[in-house]
Amino acid sequence: MAAFEHLKKNMPDDPRFEIFIAEGSAPSLQRNRAAKEAGGDILYFLDDDSLINPENLDLCCSGMSDPSVAVVGGPSLTPAGDSRLQKLFGYALASPFGSGAVHNRYRAHGKIRETTDKELILCNLAVRRSVFMKFDGFNECLYPNEENEFLERVVSAGYTLLHVPSMSVSRRQRHTLKAFIHQMFNYGRGRAQQTLITQSYSLTSFIPLFFAAYLLLALIGIKHVLLLVPLMIYLAAALVSSLWVLRQTGSLSSLLLLGIYPLMHCVNGAGLFWGLLNGKPGPVHDGSIRIRRLKRLGETFAEQEQLAD
Repeated sequence: MAAFEHLKKNMPDDPRFEIFIAEGSAPSLQRNRAAKEAGGDILYFLDDDSLINPENLDLCCSGMSDPSVAVVGGPSLTPAGDSRLQKLFGYALASPFGSGAVHNRYRAHGKIRETTDKELILCNLAVRRSVFMKFDGFNECLYPNEENEFLERVVSAGYTLLHVPSMSVSRRQRHTLKAFIHQMFNYGRGRAQQTLITQSYSLTSFIPLFFAAYLLLALIGIKHVLLLVPLMIYLAAALVSSLWVLRQTGSLSSLLLLGIYPLMHCVNGAGLFWGLLNGKPGPVHDGSIRIRRLKRLGETFAEQEQLAD
């Protein structure tokens, strides 16, 4: 509900907007059901802890003014009030070394540009409703990575995706190392299952799996001097990245990224392996899903509260 309370305080009290909350344990299915009930032309997906910038709705509508644009999105940023550990996770995710091609999901960088699914994230994603319904929404078997699979279908049909760096949300990073490990594992599992569904293979997406396998070979005792060369290169790159973050932030704790980088890469690789091992995900059923409309089209927040009273 944090996202809703923030919307009430920061978005225009405009009757053109309606708000739904989808509750349950099957996120892809929940979003699809909420989308079917929506009456507007644009669906703007947020997580329950996504705190939007006040100008996001205007930026979204501006991007959608081009009929060839089907999707507009921006980054998910680490709040200034996060703990030191949470900020480390944010630095790792926003780093090219830490997250590779998807790091712009976690930093506001550059100009408005055409993009791919690698720069877009579902906690801050606007989709033209007609396009969403045309493609039957998200694959309900898939979570996470349901937005990536959907966006691949949209791009294949010739539509444009737009990345707007200033259209950002603030979301707190995971509070504990255990929760961060769980997050990285699920990201890897979701990527693997998306690959099995789409049959669209990207070697770069599986680099963490290759890295984890390489470390395992080294640990079980294969002794050769050349085997250490990739590890030395990796550690040198991790050091350079950590020093770059230190220079940008001025925080000596950034040097702890030397441990966080290999941890996140290995755990992500384990998730990729687990996802491949388990095969394509099956259908999801959740009888507890609840879709609540907290603000209707044609009504302001004030009018909605009067009706509730």
